Amino acid sequence: MLQADAIRKISLEIHEEIIEIRRHLHMYPELSYQEVQTGKFIADQLKELGIPFVPGVAGNGLVAIIEGELPGDQVVALRADMDALPIVEANDVPYKSKIEGVMHACGHDVHTASLIGAASILQELRSHWGGTIKLLFQPAEEKLPGGASLMIKEGALDNPKPASIFGQHVHPPLEVGKVGMRPGMYMASADEIYVTIKGRGGHGALPHECVDTVLLASQVIHALQQVVSRKANPTIPSVLTFGKINSVGGATNVIPDEVYIEGTFRTMDEKWRFRAHQHIREIVNGTAAAGGGAADIRIEVGYPTLFNHEGLTARTRQYAEEYLGTDNVVNLPIRLTAEDFAYYSQEMPACFYRLGTRNKARGITAPVHTDTFDIDEGALLTGMGLMAWIAIQELQYKDTNNQSK
Repeated sequence: MLQADAIRKISLEIHEEIIEIRRHLHMYPELSYQEVQTGKFIADQLKELGIPFVPGVAGNGLVAIIEGELPGDQVVALRADMDALPIVEANDVPYKSKIEGVMHACGHDVHTASLIGAASILQELRSHWGGTIKLLFQPAEEKLPGGASLMIKEGALDNPKPASIFGQHVHPPLEVGKVGMRPGMYMASADEIYVTIKGRGGHGALPHECVDTVLLASQVIHALQQVVSRKANPTIPSVLTFGKINSVGGATNVIPDEVYIEGTFRTMDEKWRFRAHQHIREIVNGTAAAGGGAADIRIEVGYPTLFNHEGLTARTRQYAEEYLGTDNVVNLPIRLTAEDFAYYSQEMPACFYRLGTRNKARGITAPVHTDTFDIDEGALLTGMGLMAWIAIQELQYKDTNNQSK
């Protein structure tokens, strides 16, 4: 039976190489749906490893297959996202982004490099395991409709179809060398709300001759707070936030004809999610009408709730404790952030876990989606080795237990 030490040994041997891969990706980030060079770079890495793959999935994604040489007909999938964010990097490091205004501020360079490392390990050890491991290098996690949904539509989970899928994501609150997990509901759905409040503009000194859109916009935002505070079941995590208010033509003494509001609604219950949409529409339209105005509202449905299969996540925790030690595997709270990995969790048993990247002593503590985000690159050692170990262990579980997940 393959021992964890064999994976740890290879991980150490290729660690510097994977660091260089991560740094290359970090220096040349590409936005969602634009990951052309990233896809080519990943393809070159897979060719060098002798791993067959299909390019151009969902645009710039790739699907690779590694076959074990021992008997086994089970299939598991490992996923990494590969797009970056429109952020100007502030870090002063040798591998700082060379693409102005684009940065790997959410760690997708880490995810991709870790999966390439896991692929290298699995390929080298394929005589020690049986079954099939499918690697999904996914584009466009950061932007709707999400690369996961497009990869699924294009058949990335077919021929062969995995019995389970795993994904990992950097987590700056967690020290390097540790991982975190949570079974069941873990991350929220996320929908975008766009509202236009329409009235009659005019001079700020003559409000009686106007329909004050700024006042109506403030009343709409205030009234919408009851969606969570009074309409939602208190046991269902929900949040409604507005982060942008704008108008064209307004000034200190000018009431504009229209005001634009943008926000997000997030929750952990799919049925309540769409009931809430109706409440939002009714409150927006009713409040605007009560003030003599009108409203246009568009709700762009985003990623669904991410559900970690309880049985699979329990096993994954056990695998992680075997590989890293019990003290290095922690419980996570729910998060109302969103991830398009949720689409995979609707298709099959899925486990999405967190990879520690923090090193307080070195000042590596910045959150994701900030211009100073970075990682302790020891996280790559953990990330690639654990993904390889999880995949092999799960194939063995299915083979030896022969029972539904």
